[in-house]
Amino acid sequence: MSSNNSSPRPSVIQLAIKEKGALYAAYIPMFTQGGLFVPTTREYQLGDDVYVLLSLPDDPQRHPIAGRVAWVTPPRAAGNRTQGVGIQFPKDEKARLLKLKIEEILGAHLASDRATQTI
Repeated sequence: MSSNNSSPRPSVIQLAIKEKGALYAAYIPMFTQGGLFVPTTREYQLGDDVYVLLSLPDDPQRHPIAGRVAWVTPPRAAGNRTQGVGIQFPKDEKARLLKLKIEEILGAHLASDRATQTI
């Protein structure tokens, strides 16, 4: 079987977020479906498919997300921002429920003006 014309398998990123502050800094509320900033030194292009195994604070379960790179923060970015990628969640029920779960965990954090990794 030739693999010349099949697209490469999405890379897998394991992201364990252990505290609310870190989740707040990583969460991207401006993406309609939700999304997360993932610190990584790997080179990604916009539109790359990425499979994220996400662990949330106080939750033993790992949440798999088949996301897509929606922005890239390059190395040595202005303002000392962390190198990494913004992963946009897909338009599906699992992602919708995960977004609700993240927003439930964050609760009052979402209304605050604290700086995040995103914008």
